Amino acid sequence: MMKTLIQSIRLTIVLTVLLCIIYPVVISFAGKFSKGKGNGETITLNGKIVGYANEGQKFDKPQYFWSRPSAVGYNAAGSAGSNKGPSNPDYLKEVNSRIDTLLKYHPYLKRSDIPADMVTASGSGLDPDISPAGAQIQVKRVAQFRKLDEQKVAVLVKEHTEKPLFGPEKVNVLKLNVALDELK
Repeated sequence: MMKTLIQSIRLTIVLTVLLCIIYPVVISFAGKFSKGKGNGETITLNGKIVGYANEGQKFDKPQYFWSRPSAVGYNAAGSAGSNKGPSNPDYLKEVNSRIDTLLKYHPYLKRSDIPADMVTASGSGLDPDISPAGAQIQVKRVAQFRKLDEQKVAVLVKEHTEKPLFGPEKVNVLKLNVALDELK
């Protein structure tokens, strides 16, 4: 009994040192070599910081590409998903409302054309990216509202489509919208 207690105490001390001291130091050190030097990758427009690359922001004006919906209102202090499942009537009403809004601004689309990421929130509620399909369905609207050639906007989306080593392709909405603003 005493031997088991001593082993448990040793294991607790080892894990405490490893997870509370060594791991945070290693992660902080590794962060110093990232784009933002451990402080996050800031995005600037005309020399002014307009946001962070890894934090979703709300874009709902028709001249911008829209972000993925957020379960927390894009509040980084309250990062969380929704506990509502796909059979929850309130959740279904929310998703259908988002679909109706998309169809209102994109009358050329059918419900089946809308990618899931454009009407459902991510697990964190702060996903900064949308799928390339989510960006492509918005090209026509953005081009019309900005009085730009659709092909030019489509090329911009293609240029901002990231192909990570692992996982699906994605488009960072903030970076794409900043590139749009820089066109003029």
